[in-house]
Amino acid sequence: MFSPKITTLINHKDKLKKTEKTLRAIQRVGQAVSVAVSRFVAVGEAIAAENEDLKDEMGLACFEARRAGTAIAQLTNVSGPEQCDGDGRNTVFSDRTGMVKAARMLLSSVTKVLVLADCIVIKQIISSRNKVLVTLEQLERVSTFQEFVQIFSQFGNEMVEFAHLTGDRQNDLKDEKKRSRMAAARAVLEKCTMMLLTASKTCLRHPDCDSARMNKEAVFQRMRLALEQVIEIVTDARSSGEAKIPPVSINAGIKDFKVKVEGLRDSLFCVSCEALLAQLEALVDKTEDFTDSAYTSHEQRETIIQLCQATRRETRQLINTWRQAQQSLKASEATEEMELSILKTCQSVSDLRRELHKVAVRRASDLLKLHSDHLVLQALKASGGDGNLEAVADYAGTLTEHKEQLLETCRLLCHISGSEPLEITCIHAEETFRVIGPQIISAAQTLALHPTSKIAKENLDVFCEAWESQLCDMAILLKEINDVFEGRRGDKKTYLSLPRPGKHSANLKTIKAAKLDAEEQTTIAKLGLELCLHTSDLDSEVERWDEQDHEIVRLCQIISSMAYSMYLFTRGEGLLKTTLDLFHQAEVLSDQGLKLCSILRSFSKQLLDEDKMLIISETEKLAASCQQLQICAKTPVQGKSAIFQKVDSCIQNTKGILTVVVFLLPTCKKILRKFKSDGSGLGSPQHWRDKQLNTPVSEETLNGKGSNGFGLKSLEQHMANLTFLESK
Repeated sequence: MFSPKITTLINHKDKLKKTEKTLRAIQRVGQAVSVAVSRFVAVGEAIAAENEDLKDEMGLACFEARRAGTAIAQLTNVSGPEQCDGDGRNTVFSDRTGMVKAARMLLSSVTKVLVLADCIVIKQIISSRNKVLVTLEQLERVSTFQEFVQIFSQFGNEMVEFAHLTGDRQNDLKDEKKRSRMAAARAVLEKCTMMLLTASKTCLRHPDCDSARMNKEAVFQRMRLALEQVIEIVTDARSSGEAKIPPVSINAGIKDFKVKVEGLRDSLFCVSCEALLAQLEALVDKTEDFTDSAYTSHEQRETIIQLCQATRRETRQLINTWRQAQQSLKASEATEEMELSILKTCQSVSDLRRELHKVAVRRASDLLKLHSDHLVLQALKASGGDGNLEAVADYAGTLTEHKEQLLETCRLLCHISGSEPLEITCIHAEETFRVIGPQIISAAQTLALHPTSKIAKENLDVFCEAWESQLCDMAILLKEINDVFEGRRGDKKTYLSLPRPGKHSANLKTIKAAKLDAEEQTTIAKLGLELCLHTSDLDSEVERWDEQDHEIVRLCQIISSMAYSMYLFTRGEGLLKTTLDLFHQAEVLSDQGLKLCSILRSFSKQLLDEDKMLIISETEKLAASCQQLQICAKTPVQGKSAIFQKVDSCIQNTKGILTVVVFLLPTCKKILRKFKSDGSGLGSPQHWRDKQLNTPVSEETLNGKGSNGFGLKSLEQHMANLTFLESK
């Protein structure tokens, strides 16, 4: 905010004489710095007033910043008598040392304010976590429905507060690895909040049931671990030896190996060939996760082993060539023979990586197809509802086998994921399947013991839904891994906390799910192709942005991903299986579009008239399209023909949204670039949000439609049922 203007002032050409235009321009810059400092300090002083323990330190830093801003304004003021030289002409920077001193004081004090503000945010998150933990412990000990309703209401409010604090923190994190870890932890809290509700209700209704108690304890334990992970991330807590941990995945190891191999060109006398060979052997050892798997075919296993042997041969040949070059007194750089050996070694290890990627992706794709019908979950629900413990035990064994297959597949995907954020997402998926599998089994056992219990049935439904949701996340993850491998989108961000199609949407109970026949699928497929072209255009515009973390870009990526899922539906593929799923996806997409409208309106307030009117005009078009899609998605319909028309309208409205967004993206980019070149700059999305800090939390946000909420709308619906259940 200040740096470009201060740099302009300090680095300005030190001429004795300046034109009136130049002097006025410098004065405007100085005044702009002073005004910006005043606004910044006002926020800092407000923060200080609310935090007694850092009040003095923050107040001093704000005082120094204000004094420095005033000094800069005075030094750039050309109207005062002190700015005139002997012949009456105005000069500026007669005290250049004073300008440098004031600039240093300003940057130093601003840094102090930011550091102190960051400390306050961290303290707020820790304090919010502590409140959640206390309430969580109270929930774990409740013995009556009345007490549970009262405490869970408090817990819901505390989780909303924690969600907003951690959501803002996640958006501010620059480290993609930390951002992915935060997203994973918040996804756990989001899903576990509903599980905690139904598991606790089941335990209260059936207090002597061991399986219900185990089910509940597992949820509480997982929530505590997720809360601790959030605190580790925000406090940057890590073990002293973390930096020395070698690459976990094969992909990361291969990248590091290739860098060292190619570095031999310039390091004839500085590299240990033994270390290079040892690193290769460590990589080969990791491939045992693929070759030792019972699900890897004989042909795949043989191919991997042959590629490992080929890489060993090329590496040994490279080391021999490198040693010969070392022994040659005339060799100051890599010889042609050594250059060829380097290329062959890199090619062989790349071939290995490609084969491992093919094996892991094929395995994951086959598993997702195998589990797409969720037959085992349906069988567990049916067996539990019939009170058939023996059948539940049989299907539990099948689910356990599926879980082990998924765990192994997640490990293989982690090896070839292509980026650290995606590795973290793979680890999160593995842990989720590991935990939810046994929880589904214990919930099914509880239902089998109490087959008439509506609460036990609801609890099993929630855990099965979490399993299905994680399979959906895994399908998205698989697509992103392929995108990175094929170089289409680079390091793609994950959106684990997005709502998933499911039973808790407010409008789903008013319609029945329906599948389209062949003729209708053909008609819709034509629309889908147009939708696919729009998503491609949007992706192209997104990739042109240098600032991939920009809030506008992030929301456009989410919208594109959702629209692409709708396109896959038109082909009979992807995660959306029924029209009911499609309508829910359309509703969520419209919510994301309205969030983008909010960001764009804040953005437009900083623009000049012409640009401002253009952005406002297009934003209103976008808002109208989003509202039209939302109304269409929420309107209940009956009959196959009406449902078909609703599908058509949802896709048409989605195309309309994408059309406006595709126009807005390059326009916003052009405006931002113009302001940057003028040196005036625009505030960041965080700055736009800061303007609305005093705005009360909206009902929409509390209902789970805000960007950082955990989606407590469905919890409120369940809360309404608690009093009824207690009275029964």
